[in-house]
Amino acid sequence: MSDDGAVAVEHEDGPPPGRSQARPVVIVLVAVVILFALLFAWRAWRNAPPPRQAPPPVAVVATVVSPADVPAALEAVGSLRAVREVMLAPEVAGRISAINFTGGQHVGAGATLVRLYDGPERADRAAAAAKAEFARQQLARSRELAPSGAESREVLQQRQAEYDQALAAVRQFDARLVQKRIAAPFAGQIGVRQVNLGQYLNPGDGIASLVALDPLFVDFTVPQQELSKLRTGSEVRVTSDAWPGRTFTARVTTVEPRIDEQSRNIRVQATLANPGAALRPGMYVTAALTLAPLPGALVVPATAVQTSAQGDSVVAVRGAKARQEGKAEIVPVETGRRFGDAVVVAKGLKAGDVVLTEGQLRVQPGAAVRVSRLVSPTTGR
Repeated sequence: MSDDGAVAVEHEDGPPPGRSQARPVVIVLVAVVILFALLFAWRAWRNAPPPRQAPPPVAVVATVVSPADVPAALEAVGSLRAVREVMLAPEVAGRISAINFTGGQHVGAGATLVRLYDGPERADRAAAAAKAEFARQQLARSRELAPSGAESREVLQQRQAEYDQALAAVRQFDARLVQKRIAAPFAGQIGVRQVNLGQYLNPGDGIASLVALDPLFVDFTVPQQELSKLRTGSEVRVTSDAWPGRTFTARVTTVEPRIDEQSRNIRVQATLANPGAALRPGMYVTAALTLAPLPGALVVPATAVQTSAQGDSVVAVRGAKARQEGKAEIVPVETGRRFGDAVVVAKGLKAGDVVLTEGQLRVQPGAAVRVSRLVSPTTGR
């Protein structure tokens, strides 16, 4: 073995030339990169905004969906008509000699409202009364003489006929005098006066309207498919925009026996007591014919239902403690009959669901809500 061989072996086992010098440089570069990365991460962490806190629950007012017996009714637009109403007018021509009323006055039945000039008729009546008195005296004389034979039975009969004719003439002039007097056929309120003192009237010329304001007729129509539900004596609830929040009660008095061929509707007439004259003939009203109640319907306040182009919906509270707090969820629903301040929900909800009645616009889907107050499902209060 020579020295050259030993040297060859040592050369093969040692590191290649230059590699020992490059390794420290790589280590330094890696350390610098890591240092800069850590510095960048630290600065990013330091300058990052604080994490957003979850918003507090929104306070809302809600109700618990519950079944209830809902009053059912057939609603229709009706009109009011006076049971007794007339346009006062003369039967004969004449000049007005007296007007005994003012517009808007309440008058009793039989009160004289207008008189036409009746001087000639009164004179003719006086003459007829005088003839009747003379005929009566002649008849009395004949009755005294006829039993003794001084006057024949034919003369007695003639005197009786003359007296009867004279009385008929008096009654005829009495009837003419009645025609000169325009009286109230029933008690009621006078309308606007349309004539003046001294004005000449022809038969049928209007003087003023006379209307009895109590009771009134309520006329309305319902579709023919509701015929089986119509009963005489059924209650009708009447409302008018002239008296918001007030309901009047009428009773069905007449159901038209014939159905209209054009509209296929049935005309119904109810009679309404109007003691305070709150309603007037000619007004349009909403007539609701009372039917048997709808049992077990799910009811929510009308304020709980939101209407949009996509349909009706409610905001429900979901969670184990939905009556106190939970998450908001928009639920599409189908609504039915409305009554008072409540509405029937036909589809979309079940008994026990909690829905919002106030504060829906402040709540987003999935937001946390806190029920501050529970209200009645029928009144919303």
